[in-house]
Amino acid sequence: MEPMKPMAPMAPMKPMEAPDSSWWPKGLSSPSSSGSQNGVRYAFFPEQRRLAVEQGGKVSQYDTGEHRISGVSQAQGGHGGTLRFSSQSGDVDLASLKEVR
Repeated sequence: MEPMKPMAPMAPMKPMEAPDSSWWPKGLSSPSSSGSQNGVRYAFFPEQRRLAVEQGGKVSQYDTGEHRISGVSQAQGGHGGTLRFSSQSGDVDLASLKEVR
């Protein structure tokens, strides 16, 4: 029976990668929440009170007012579905937020 061989040293860990910020508008800080669902991406920026949403390759930006966005849901429908976001005050429809240009 052969003696056990020593274990190889552990490889150094790779540093954590920053979120992919290539899709949201420049000038926004780090998002406090972001995610994607059914081909739609979102990122919420509390410092600027902005929500960036990418649908079909188009990025739109919305003023969230007092809402602090923490998640997204998508109701399926005839026109691609309705986006609804979770906030501390309950659900918020994307259509109720003012688009910023």
